[in-house]
Amino acid sequence: MHRTNLSQLGTPVRPMVRVSGGFANRLHRLDTDQGSFAVKEMNLLDRRETYHLQDVFRFERAAFAAGIPMPEPVLADDDILVHRWVDGETMPVAPVSPAYAFEIGEILARIHALDVDWPHPLIEEPTPRDWPELAERAAASGQPWAAELAARLDTFLAIADLVAGCVRPGPVVLTHKDIQPWNLLARDGRPVLLDWELSGLLDLSGELGSTALSLAKGPGLDSIEPTVFRTVLDGYVAAGGALPPPGPSWFVFLIGGWLGHTRWNILRCLAGVEAGTGPDLALSHQVVADGVRGLPIMFDRLPELQSLLT
Repeated sequence: MHRTNLSQLGTPVRPMVRVSGGFANRLHRLDTDQGSFAVKEMNLLDRRETYHLQDVFRFERAAFAAGIPMPEPVLADDDILVHRWVDGETMPVAPVSPAYAFEIGEILARIHALDVDWPHPLIEEPTPRDWPELAERAAASGQPWAAELAARLDTFLAIADLVAGCVRPGPVVLTHKDIQPWNLLARDGRPVLLDWELSGLLDLSGELGSTALSLAKGPGLDSIEPTVFRTVLDGYVAAGGALPPPGPSWFVFLIGGWLGHTRWNILRCLAGVEAGTGPDLALSHQVVADGVRGLPIMFDRLPELQSLLT
């Protein structure tokens, strides 16, 4: 990894070690005489969007000062973010408890109420429609998921149309943007919110729908708990938040993000080399396989998902 000067964190008591996982970036643990730190090496080479690390760090500091349950932000550089290491129970991809869901809703409302300047406007990038070309390249290079992608091309193009054409009702909020089970811990049964690097402006309905659905379901869509979904929203309202009107915009951010992440990993798989940053190639193949199978299911069940709002 890039050797940013970490001497201010103290004298290492053992070599820094990489922590497994990471869908986009690489995480290391550093133990020094001043404590333990999570050192996240950001992948700046082939990202779908630009990281604004100094602004993210400033936003995190404001959230931490306001009492949001999260690791303490310690350091930001051009390509790393450093936090105090926090131990806790990892969250499975499964419906959370109602109490946990309610507190996540409260946390979201508190984050949205922070008065933090954000200098980067919300810009909706054009939704790529090059899925036929990607399918051809996948078939020509013998990718293991190529046949499944080719069989679902019409659906992927329809998903792209949905993402591009869906009206977002607003308001736009400064927020975390990626509250998923893998970005959460539990300490004494209560949430700890990790991985703020994607923070930025987002339509409120997209943030609420993505968060509530992610905490209310299992790995697929067969085990959605409507009560958990609604409890996230109840917590949001209880902490002073106001809900936007129902509609597909509640889920289009989640669908669009998954679509873009799948495409990004397809490009990494088509390159066929182990990149020096970001996820390992094997993980990219798994992400693509999950997206090729899962996105059409989510798209087909969009009317059912919207029923959760009523």
